[in-house]
Amino acid sequence: MFGKRPAEPAQPRKVDTIVGKETRINGRIEAAGTIRIDGRVDGEIEADGDVVIGEPGRLVASVHARNITIAGEIQGNIHAEGRLEIVPTGKLYGDVKVAVLAIEDGAIFKGTCEMIAAEPQTRLLPGKVATAELPEGESSGDE
Repeated sequence: MFGKRPAEPAQPRKVDTIVGKETRINGRIEAAGTIRIDGRVDGEIEADGDVVIGEPGRLVASVHARNITIAGEIQGNIHAEGRLEIVPTGKLYGDVKVAVLAIEDGAIFKGTCEMIAAEPQTRLLPGKVATAELPEGESSGDE
C-alpha cells in the first residue's frame, strides 16, 4: 500500500530546455520556461518556470526559479518562489529562500532556510464576483 517514492524527480508536463549529462556550461542561463539539468553548470540560473536537477546533475550556481526539484547536487544559494523539493538522492549545500520546503529521507541539506510568503492568490467563493477598484477618473464601462 505504501511504497517508496522514486528517487528521480517527478517530470513536469513540458520541459522547454534540457542540459544533457555530457554538457558543461559556465556562465548565466536565463530560461523562459522549465529547464532540466543532467549535466554540469557553473554560474547562475534564472528561470520563469521550474528547474529540475536530475540525479547526474551537478551545479556550482545560484538558482532562482518558480519551483525547484533536486535529485543531483547543488553548491549555491537558491530562491524558489514556490516549492523546493530535495529527493533522497539530492544534495544541497547553500542557503535557501522558499515558500514551501520538502526534504525527503536520505537527502542532504546543509545551509540556512528563510521561509517566504507565497504569492497571494485571490480565491472566490462560489457565486461571488471579484471587484477591483479603478484609479480615480476611470470607469469600468458599466455605467
